[in-house]
Order: sequence, then structure tokens, then C-alpha cells
Amino acid sequence: MAARLLLRGSLRWSGRLHAPRPSRPARCSHYGWKERLESPFAKKLTDIGIRRIFSSEHDIFRESVRKFFQEEVVPYHTEWEKAGEVSRELWEKAGKQGLLGINIEEHHGGVGGDLYSAAIVWEEQAYSNCTGPGFSLHSNIVMPYISNYGSEEQIKHFIPQMTAGKCIGALAITEPGAGSDMQGIRTNAKKDGSDWILNGSKVFITNGWLSDVVIVMTITNREASSPSHGTSLFLVENGMKGFIKGRKLHKMGLKAQDTAELFFEDVRLPASALLGEENKGFYYIMKQLSQERLIIADIAISASEFMFEETRNYVKQRKAFGKPLAHMQTVQHKLAELKTHICVTRAFVDSCLQLHEEKRLDAATAAMAKYWASEVQNRVAYDCVQLHGGWGYMWEYPIANELQEFFIYFNTVKPGKARLTDSASKGTGSLFETHFTAYRESEKDKSPKVSALCGHCTG
Repeated sequence: MAARLLLRGSLRWSGRLHAPRPSRPARCSHYGWKERLESPFAKKLTDIGIRRIFSSEHDIFRESVRKFFQEEVVPYHTEWEKAGEVSRELWEKAGKQGLLGINIEEHHGGVGGDLYSAAIVWEEQAYSNCTGPGFSLHSNIVMPYISNYGSEEQIKHFIPQMTAGKCIGALAITEPGAGSDMQGIRTNAKKDGSDWILNGSKVFITNGWLSDVVIVMTITNREASSPSHGTSLFLVENGMKGFIKGRKLHKMGLKAQDTAELFFEDVRLPASALLGEENKGFYYIMKQLSQERLIIADIAISASEFMFEETRNYVKQRKAFGKPLAHMQTVQHKLAELKTHICVTRAFVDSCLQLHEEKRLDAATAAMAKYWASEVQNRVAYDCVQLHGGWGYMWEYPIANELQEFFIYFNTVKPGKARLTDSASKGTGSLFETHFTAYRESEKDKSPKVSALCGHCTG
């Protein structure tokens, strides 16, 4: 609670909860004093007090977040990997610490902080090398759907409890026969008086096992010109008759992050369970894509910074041929190469964070950040394991865990490259952006022009 009050106090500005601007104009392009170092000049890439997008108040908050992960997550993560889930107690501790719902408006029941404060939480989780807690999905993907599109009743019912960590959220889109291709979705909801009857299944759902509320994407109009015009979002609560949680899925990585199958068998939903407007589900998902991509990008580059620092420490200590590996020119060259890739990518991602905080980040730029940061993470993970030699494959070294975690993470987000390169070669902007524009145009004239684009939409 103390940290939460500190965050609220330190981020209060002009009667609202925002990161404070400097009292005098800064000569840099980002918030913060010109004396703040950028990553290339810092002693460590994970140091507190660097990067101009942050302020001294953010540094104080980052210290408390780092302490939380070191004391409340790291000591128990191995146990949670065996269980396939983190404890519910952790979620409530995170809520008391003010780590959930940071970027949700205070009048909705959130903390009311800025985007940079939310980013600190997912960055510090990456620095802790603990992928179990699904905080970023809960706070920065699920909660914004409810806050932005939910009714007043839905917001009052869910947001305060989610901020407190007493209600865990999940987003269910993927199905056994429909991954990134949302045209293949079969889960459907049919009207029955004022209620809806939901049937179908979802798979690979993060936070699915522990979830108290799930946002479910469903088909609500099979007669629509395309699936994008006939999809809706529903809030399905744990304990509803017919809502069944299947097995926890055993993955090759992200072992402490609970991932589940979900089944819906004649689940009766009241009209109040509809999130936003009927048949607008695809529109809402498109609107949220930039933030989701940005989160992936920032987590990827943060993980790269962690791996680099772990490897730099290792080569300073490990000796071969009578001297530390760090004294060998080939090792120095490789570290310099990796640091260059990381710092250039960090500058780009920080720029995207600033753009998004100012509501100016477009879908194509967010896709570039997601694609490039994950490519850099791939390079860093491989090269850092090689610099560790045989010990890089031993579990007592964090780099081994990073490689395994990354492999599943990278191959989950990788499909973005196909969309990006295809749109870039045609010079038309991202396919999602093109699809979204066509969707809005067709909403005006009810034309079927969007249907031709749906085949390219890979979610």
C-alpha cells in the first residue's frame, strides 16, 4: 500500500495522475533532465536512473517494483514452474503494492498512473527473469478493454477488483482450429430472448486457469459479409454454468505462466455480459493492437538487456587460457555488437513508448517495434548462450532459462514479420491498418469490400 500511495503521490500533476513534467523546459526530446543518461552510457543497461523518458519519481517507483520482484517472485518461481501457475496470493500482494491497473483511470478504479509507470512493471519483471506472473496481460490488455468499451456497471464491477488483484483477467481469442487467422473462429453466441447462449472452445489462454473473468471473442452474426463484421466480445465469469476450464497446458517454456484450454457448453449470458456493442468485437481488438505490440517489444528488449548483463558478468569471471574471457578480443567484439543492437533498439522502443503516451503511436510503427525487438532478442539469446559455452545449457545459469523461455515466446509472436514485410514491399502501410481502414469505410456504406482483406488478417 505504501508503494501505491507513493506512486499516486509522485505521479500527481495538475489535479490528474500523470508523470510530472520537469519544472523547467528540458533540452532533450523526452521528459526528464538532460543529465539523465541513455542506455549506451550507463554502467549497466538495467540501471535505475537512466533513460530520458523517465523522471526521478519513476526511479523511486522502479526501486519499489524491483524490490517486489526480488522478494515476492524470484524465491518462489521455481516452485511455481512445477505447479504450472503462480499463487493467487501473489496477485493480491501485487494489488496492494499498486502494480496492477496502473494505466487505468483512477475514477474507473485503477491507479491512474502514466504509461511509463506501467512499462516499469513489465520491464522489471523481465529483469527478474521470471515469466510466471501474467500481470501485463491482465493490466495492459484485458483491463483496457473493460475500461474503454465497458458499461458503467461493468467498469464498477470489475476494474476495482482487478486493480486489487482479487479478480484475474484473461483474453480468449485463439481456438484449436483458429490461431492468428480470426476468420476460422467457431465459438459462437446465439440470442435467446434477452440472453445469449455461448458455445465453443479456446486454447493457449494465458491466465486461463486462474482467471475470474475472461473476455471471449465470439461469432454473433453468421450472416455478416465477413467474420470481422459479425464478432462480439463477452465477459464470462468463473463459476458460470457450462464454463469449463480444461487442463493446464505443459509448455516447453514459460512454465510458471498458467496457460489453459477453456470450454463453453451452453453458457447462458445475460445481456449485460456483452462488452461494448454487438458485432464490434473485431473493431475493438484492432484498436488495442498498438499497445499489445508495444508491450511485446518492450518486454523483448528488456529481456535482451538482462541477458547481456548476465553474460557480461559471466565473461568477466570465467577464465580460459589464463585470463578472463572478457579480455579476449573476439569476445569484446561480440559484446560490442550485441550492445549496439540492444541500445539502438531500446532507443526505438522508448520513442514508441513516448509516442503511445502521447496517443500518436500508429499500428505500423508498433508492428515494426514488435518485430525488430523480438528479432534482436533472438540474436542476443543465441549469442549469449554461446558466450557461456557448455554452461549456457545448465539450469543453474539464468541464460539457459532465458533461451527456453524465449524460444516459445519468439515463435508465438513471430508471425508479425510476414505481415510487416508484405506491407512494406507494397508500400501500403500495415495490412492491419489497411484492413482496419476498409472496415471503417464499409461500416459507413455497409459494403462487402473488407471481406477480400480478411484472408490476410492474422490477428
